[in-house]
Amino acid sequence: MTDDISNSNNPEQNNAPEEVQHNEEDNIVNLEEEVSALSPDQIIANLEAELVQTKDRTMRALADAENTRKRAMKDRDDAGKYAIANFARDLLDFSDNFRRALESLPPETPEAVRGGLDAMERELQGSFDRHGITKIEPLDEPFDANYHEVMFEAPVPGKAKGIIIQVIEPGYVIKDRLLRAAKVGIAKESETPPADPNADPGVKIDIQG
Repeated sequence: MTDDISNSNNPEQNNAPEEVQHNEEDNIVNLEEEVSALSPDQIIANLEAELVQTKDRTMRALADAENTRKRAMKDRDDAGKYAIANFARDLLDFSDNFRRALESLPPETPEAVRGGLDAMERELQGSFDRHGITKIEPLDEPFDANYHEVMFEAPVPGKAKGIIIQVIEPGYVIKDRLLRAAKVGIAKESETPPADPNADPGVKIDIQG
């Protein structure tokens, strides 16, 4: 009973559906008037323009969807390739220390022990190879900031500037991604120019007098 009274006391609410219907009818009438004012050629031209716009929007939407699909596939592939990257990085120090331990074995170490340790190192390197982990040992190669870290520079006769003269610690990559940069020493230009064999030696002074 209360709802009936409130609705009857609110004429604006009662008239709302009728106003919406009148507005829709007015819009239809206006659209019909606009269309009737156009010639057939103008109507066709407008429809063709709308068709071009609709086709363009559709092509853009399809391109966006394809790009999203490709990004999702790349993310999935990367996740598969590099899932062990953090674990492999943790093993690099162990691998280096294991190699140092082998190199420091005393001469009297039994061959059976030495052979067993060598086999363990080969198995570890084989595991790296199976998962696409490659060692970087760039001795005598040009320095590359993407894969190498300079620890020192020194002039070396016969070595051009920027050539790696020592590998302090090897680097590693997994697939095409850097795990650890190789720590290297590189050659630099000599501070004193080489002596000219054709230069005048100058006057010698006798100091034995």
